[in-house]
Amino acid sequence: MATLRDIERYLVRAKMAPTRFGREVANDPRLVLDMRNGREPRPMTIAKIRAYIGGVRA
Repeated sequence: MATLRDIERYLVRAKMAPTRFGREVANDPRLVLDMRNGREPRPMTIAKIRAYIGGVRA
């Protein structure tokens, strides 16, 4: 999954914990862990992830 790969790269670059990323993006500290275990996020969540990684924090 390209989105998860992008998240993993961002976490390394930003030196951010996966739980913090999930909280900040979707108010869900388990977001990244669940995605690592096969969870497919909704299109709106993917849009939030892309915006966050791209620096557009709404």
